[in-house]
Amino acid sequence: MGWTDERVELLKKLWQDGLSASQIAKQLGGVTRNAVIGKVHRLGLSGRATPSKPARTTFKAPRPARPVTSTPSAPRRIAEPAAHAPHPAPVRYVEESPGTATVLTLGAHMCKWPIGDPSMDNFTFCGRSAGDGPYCHEHSQVAYQPAQAKKRSGAAELARSLRRYI
Repeated sequence: MGWTDERVELLKKLWQDGLSASQIAKQLGGVTRNAVIGKVHRLGLSGRATPSKPARTTFKAPRPARPVTSTPSAPRRIAEPAAHAPHPAPVRYVEESPGTATVLTLGAHMCKWPIGDPSMDNFTFCGRSAGDGPYCHEHSQVAYQPAQAKKRSGAAELARSLRRYI
């Protein structure tokens, strides 16, 4: 649909009234929001009225005053580092059989190893207690395999690889 003089005038009026490009496109009909934006740009329209928005009053609670120390020149005491504190025991979950956790029941310290097809209704996660990473010990063994050592290429290996190109 082309831009007739009447449609251009209506566009200008609606733009000055502060309507959005989507609202103008709906009222004009047969044009998209992007077409309205492009026409406004080509016409060089600017200075549109801003749509009426209710004024929001923001309330900030005053900060409490800092207590003034009576002896500003007194040296501060630095806390001594605590002796080697034992690590807290890992959180153990009641459910320890694999495949019991769903997306909704999966916790922070549960194994996130997927079990099954994600597009099926019976898709679950392992759900056992996870170690330091996202997986339990057994699934960490599968997920994180040690790097394989590279083979030393001897004369026989070099000759075999060159035969492919001859």
